[in-house]
Amino acid sequence: MVCLGNICRSPLAHGILQYKVYGLDLDWKIDSAGTGSWHAGELPDPRSIAIAKAKGIDITDQRARQFKVEDFDRFDLIYAMDASNYNDIRRLARNETDEGKVRLILNESYPGENRRVPDPYYGGNDGFENVYNLLDEATDRIIERLHSS
Repeated sequence: MVCLGNICRSPLAHGILQYKVYGLDLDWKIDSAGTGSWHAGELPDPRSIAIAKAKGIDITDQRARQFKVEDFDRFDLIYAMDASNYNDIRRLARNETDEGKVRLILNESYPGENRRVPDPYYGGNDGFENVYNLLDEATDRIIERLHSS
């Protein structure tokens, strides 16, 4: 799961999917990162922590980190939160195999529409609730698609 700073959207996506995968006893490795490095080592945004907690998910074990080329080797799928991050990740790809791992997360819920998960950083708490709901739906679709295959 990748967004810009790895403190708002991608930690929520990471936490939501990890929570669901754990409940299904699936052996999936889930992580998150940002294309930028300025928040490296920080906890998720307090508003992300709060909305996750309100839904029964604890994301306080996460720390922001920057996406690295080695992540292409560590993960089968890399979900970007928006087109800008999608393009930044693809620029780091070494080959077509790497490029093929990168997807826009909301294409899971809205195939082919290339919708973005809005960045709630500069907004109020409602933005975080909206992001949570979008990611909750997308992670359900990810599990449906990958767990049944």
